[in-house]
Amino acid sequence: LYSSNSDETRAMASTTKIMTCILALECAKPDTIVTVSSRAASMPDVQLNICSGEKYYLKDLLYSLMLESHNDTAVAIAESIGDSVEGFASLMNDKATSLNLRNTHFVTPNGLDADGHYTTAADLCRLTAYAIKNKKFLEIISTPSYSFSEIDGKRKCNVYNRDSFLTMYKGAIGVKTGFTGDAGYCFAGAAKRNDITLVSS
Repeated sequence: LYSSNSDETRAMASTTKIMTCILALECAKPDTIVTVSSRAASMPDVQLNICSGEKYYLKDLLYSLMLESHNDTAVAIAESIGDSVEGFASLMNDKATSLNLRNTHFVTPNGLDADGHYTTAADLCRLTAYAIKNKKFLEIISTPSYSFSEIDGKRKCNVYNRDSFLTMYKGAIGVKTGFTGDAGYCFAGAAKRNDITLVSS
């Protein structure tokens, strides 16, 4: 309907996590046990402050990933599914190719600034439109709050949806906010009214 500089490549910050989440939903079972590595635990803010050696169910970490955009959670998920951050990035790029995201390339699962990590507004809209067709993805991004525990029950976590768009706009679906120094403030959004769904970024 409207575009401006839609094919200009830009850093994408935490809108990256849309791809991380949809890949996790498609490539792994919800009860997959994710063991936190030292690399995951060392990620900078925003973080869940998970510790090396802790174990969580993937289905729980996806709420941490999308509701509060935790960077450590993203790496833990990536390593669980792709065996490494680099392996998961390869899966992300394969998926980008399959979705015809011609001007997108992934390096990290959390969107922290990195050389070669970029997308365009047009590609981000395509990715978002694809992701919101997944019912579980929609359920996660529209959840106001979620509570879970480490598998052994020693630690309990509460996460809250930080996307204010959900309460600002009638029919809002979400989807994901983001910010880094290189990217600035980012947003991929979707809304539905009268059986019409529109996506923007």
